[in-house]
Amino acid sequence: MALLDDTKNMTLRMNKDLADKAQALAEVEGATVSDVIREALSEHIERRRQDPEFQERLRRNIERHEKLLSMLADS
Repeated sequence: MALLDDTKNMTLRMNKDLADKAQALAEVEGATVSDVIREALSEHIERRRQDPEFQERLRRNIERHEKLLSMLADS
């Protein structure tokens, strides 16, 4: 978990049903909704990092951005 000095505030919009489920989950676990969302997002990111298809899309995205940045640098 990040230290308080190392946090960034963000706004998250979700439909009422999902918000209610997140609130219920947080209450059952004795956590905050923010804790539940942070944990879910961390787990989602780790699953993506282990996903070969995502890694391939990421590699292509990096290559595309490198080309764009190179074009700007050559101007």
